[in-house]
Amino acid sequence: MTSLWQQNQADKATSGISNANWSASGISIDSRSVVSGDLFIALVGPNNDGHDFVKKAAENGATAAMVDVQHADKLLGLGIPLCVVEDTTQGLVDLAKAARARSTAKIIAITGSVGKTGTKEELAGALATQGPTHATLGNLNSQIGLPLTLARMPENTQFGVFELGMDHAGQIERLSNILRPHVAIITTIQAVHMEFFKSINGIADAKAEIFKGLVEGGIAILQREHPMFHHLRAHARDSGVAFDNIITS
Repeated sequence: MTSLWQQNQADKATSGISNANWSASGISIDSRSVVSGDLFIALVGPNNDGHDFVKKAAENGATAAMVDVQHADKLLGLGIPLCVVEDTTQGLVDLAKAARARSTAKIIAITGSVGKTGTKEELAGALATQGPTHATLGNLNSQIGLPLTLARMPENTQFGVFELGMDHAGQIERLSNILRPHVAIITTIQAVHMEFFKSINGIADAKAEIFKGLVEGGIAILQREHPMFHHLRAHARDSGVAFDNIITS
């Protein structure tokens, strides 16, 4: 299997320390979905602690586990190489950033109240006819899903197509800054997640955070006929997108 991450690459990206050499062909954060060759990242969540499932991940074929310093000592006897980091969630983000830094792929980011997944699937399908394409699996577009998807991107990828989801202001800006897209697409703005926003303008403002991470010379794609078009275009311009790089559909 093709190597996705080698021990020295992961250690450098995360400022981690591995206790043995390893090479991973994939990444998993769920011990139930681990396949042979995966790096298992033991995330600590509100309901479960991934460190409790390192043994299960090893039994399912994980080639190594990323764990935090608080749990490392008690996991040393499991017979699986450990990449020890300060915080595993940050370790995942660091891997994602390293995957982006080493890639020459053209990166497309997609957000919107509806239509993200369909747009992503159609665009990824079209680009796959032109070269190796990596895209969000299902709707892994969250604060964990986006870094996981990016960290899984092979180095030879030519086109990356990623969904960015949110339910609170500030979330898409964080994801966009991790992803650093060349193209940002907003499908539409609708009254979704209104429990977290005072108005549809607030939703538009949050979606427009996607422009914050655009690389220099990046392109914004907006619906010309949408009632929020001028509002979104103003956000794009305020984020540094050149007028000629705002494309309408």
